[in-house]
Order: sequence, then C-alpha cells, then structure tokens
Amino acid sequence: MFKENKNILNNIKTIFTIKDLENISGIKAHTIRIWEKRYNLFQPKRTDTNIRYYSSESLLKLLNVALLNKHKYKISKIAEMSDEQVKVTARELSFNYAVGDEAINSFKISMFQFDKVLFNNTYNKLLHKKTFRQIFKDVFVPFLENIGLLWQTDTLLPAHEHFISNLIIQKIQLNTENLEYITTKEDITYVLFLPDGEIHEIGLLYLNYELVLRGYRTIYLGQSLPLNNLSYFFDSDTKMCFVSSMTVKPYEDKIKGYFKEIDEILSTTNHKFIGIGNKAMLVENELFNSNIKVYPSVIKVLEKI
Repeated sequence: MFKENKNILNNIKTIFTIKDLENISGIKAHTIRIWEKRYNLFQPKRTDTNIRYYSSESLLKLLNVALLNKHKYKISKIAEMSDEQVKVTARELSFNYAVGDEAINSFKISMFQFDKVLFNNTYNKLLHKKTFRQIFKDVFVPFLENIGLLWQTDTLLPAHEHFISNLIIQKIQLNTENLEYITTKEDITYVLFLPDGEIHEIGLLYLNYELVLRGYRTIYLGQSLPLNNLSYFFDSDTKMCFVSSMTVKPYEDKIKGYFKEIDEILSTTNHKFIGIGNKAMLVENELFNSNIKVYPSVIKVLEKI
C-alpha cells in the first residue's frame, strides 16, 4: 500500500518519509522522532503498515525549527510557539543572519515555499558580507550540491529545482550584465554551450561571468545545442575555445562517440575544447588528436585559466 502511494507521492511530492526529512534538513531521523514524541512538534500520519509519513507543511516547519534551534532557541520554547510564530521568527532570522549554513537553509526554505522575497532578502543580506563571487563559491555551490543529493534520493520536485535555479541564474546574468564589456584579451574567443538535450546551465553561466570579468571575449549559446549548429565557429579563423558542461547529456553510452566527433572536427584546427562535469570525466583517459581537456567542475577550470 505504502509503496504504491510513495511512487505517486514522489511525482507529486506532497508527502515525505522521515528519511526525506533527514536528507533535506540535515536533522537525524532519531532527533526528529524525539522532537515529535517529546514536544509534539510534528503530527505524522501512518500507512496501513504503520510507517510514518509527513506533509509538506511538516517539512517546512522542520526547516524553520532547525534554523531556530541552530540560533540557540530551545526546542521546548519552539514547541510553545504557534506554527505561524515559528515561520515568522525563522524568516526574520533568515533576513538577519544570511551567512553560510544559515543562508543555505534559508534558500532551502525559499525553494520549498516558492518564496522569491525570502530568496532575494537572503541574497541581499549576503551581499553586505561577501562579493558575488564569494556568494557563488561559498553558498550557491554547496547549496546546489545539496540539491543534487536531494535528486539522488528522489526527494525533490522538479518545480522546486526550476524555481530556485532560475533565481540563481537571474543573479548570474545580472552580475554579468553589470560588468564593463571591455575585451582585454583578444587572442582567443570562448564559445560556451550545452550539448543537445542538456539544460543544466548554472555552472556554465557562472564560467561565462568569470571569463568576462577576466577580459575574455565570450559567445554564450546556451542550452541544448547540436554540434552541427556550431559549424560557423568550427570554420572560423579566429582561435576558439569551446566549453561545454555535461550533467545529464550525452548519456554514458554516447559520451565517447560525442568526444570522438569533436576530436575529428577540431583535429585540423587550432581550436580547443573543454568538457566539464562527471560525464566529461568518463573520457579522462582517452587519447585525442586535438586539444581537448576535461575537468570535474567549473571551479577546476577556473584554476587553469
């Protein structure tokens, strides 16, 4: 019974197991059970086979309780608050202490509540303490890694990821637009794109920001681009460095063929190619005739540029 329900719930994502709550909040299941039994903080329902499951409201309350508890609020005091008081107090803390783990937790709450105001207030608070580059590396990167883990545990609804990803993308684009577009390094042009079917572009967008910041000329082509759409650039006499990030596509059984095609295209040119991500690292030990490099992350690419 529960197994069938769980399959449905994983698509709709309105009900969570205690393991889901642990994965999302970082609070151990044992602790959640203690808070539940001793302080009646949550009221889980049970399946016919007596397995606990929790509502999305319980998840949001747990995130808020975790934030309050981290800021020295005793669980016994939190238990005396109404749900609305818990929510408002946590939101105020999110606005006031947007640093590191606190900011990440605030972004989680923003994501699950689809709360754009909380996201922007948390981000703006961070800007008082960190540069955009520091925010991306110290907060957004670990936050996005956490989202990746939630995907692996089948905990996240696609709508949540799309919502928060688009907000982060907006910040990257805004900071890129704010840069002075004065090219100081004209010896090479970077062409950034995602493979056909690939849509995860946050890392590539940030790399574009860093390249522009460093004075390089970039051409950002975005998501889901077949290689044959790049013929204009492949044929160019201008030295190009093609950069692509590979999170989902190409699939593992296609990745070697994809790089072989790129190798054949570039073998008679002076162009370079950089592949980024776990999929790209699958060809780390392959021998190429052209200038092809692979890196596990954007941060590792930036260390070499």
